[in-house]
Amino acid sequence: MPTAIRIERTGGPEVLTPADVDPPSPGSGEVLVDVEAAGVNYIDTYQRSGVYRVALPYTPGLEGAGTVAEVGPDVTGIAVGDRVAWQGHPGGYAQRAVVPARVVVPVPDGVSAQTAAATMLQGVTAHYLVNSTYPVAEGETILVHAAAGGVGLLLTQLAKAKGARVIGTVSTEEKERLARAAGADEVIRYTERDFAEAVDELTGGEGVPVVYDGVGASTYEASLRSLRRRGTLVLFGASSGPVPPIDPQVLNSGGSLYLTRPTSGDYTATRDELEWRTGELFAAVSAGELDVRIGATYPLADARRAHEDLEGRRTTGKVLLTP
Repeated sequence: MPTAIRIERTGGPEVLTPADVDPPSPGSGEVLVDVEAAGVNYIDTYQRSGVYRVALPYTPGLEGAGTVAEVGPDVTGIAVGDRVAWQGHPGGYAQRAVVPARVVVPVPDGVSAQTAAATMLQGVTAHYLVNSTYPVAEGETILVHAAAGGVGLLLTQLAKAKGARVIGTVSTEEKERLARAAGADEVIRYTERDFAEAVDELTGGEGVPVVYDGVGASTYEASLRSLRRRGTLVLFGASSGPVPPIDPQVLNSGGSLYLTRPTSGDYTATRDELEWRTGELFAAVSAGELDVRIGATYPLADARRAHEDLEGRRTTGKVLLTP
């Protein structure tokens, strides 16, 4: 059995190579984690393909959960045997990962390692999107793309908890059922109609104050058309490809629109902020108020297939590797 997945060169899913690597050791301020579950995210595919540059060779995986096996020097508050999770540091596609203690958070009793891993990166993303990037207010109508995806399902639930009306976009009947189960009030199958026209009808011609768009190239133009005057387009991903350069005059002519491209690191820049976001998420999971749907799990050696299925839009909810 491989101990890690390595990328020696950028390219398609075939460059994800199972490998045996030397057991890592934690340095100062680091912990060694026996990984029980690692999240698979679109950002991993960007790094693998070279859209986002990383130093090679590289072990992908920006989130995971497991048990602390060893604690390096200068680490306090974490002990061998603690159940932990992390996000924002690579190396999760492995049986063992060395992680900076500053990004590690405790996993509460009753929350499985798989659920914890599935909550971290996408959960934190959904949390900062609705609480900080554009704080959703009670009574607002918002648009969530890929509403049956990992972020989409969590974002929909968090927005509904704030009292928002959620319009979601999906591609299939099955995904529509999942989005509605998460609380989406209206669901548009973008494969069957122009979603901007549908949003116009659903909002009486006003448009929405915010569009949360993790799809990118194939949706951003219609996302801008879906906004009301002074609305905000939040581009937080690019599953269909990167968005080309935008002429600022488009924002002017669209109604003095706003455009932002957030990233998780800027919303977990301090330990307090990381603990706030993960603490609220785990509390909601423990209370049964947030359903973290794990759509598929793959053995570590099947990382290539996991990427193929994710990029082929054959997955819903969270995709995990289980070393």
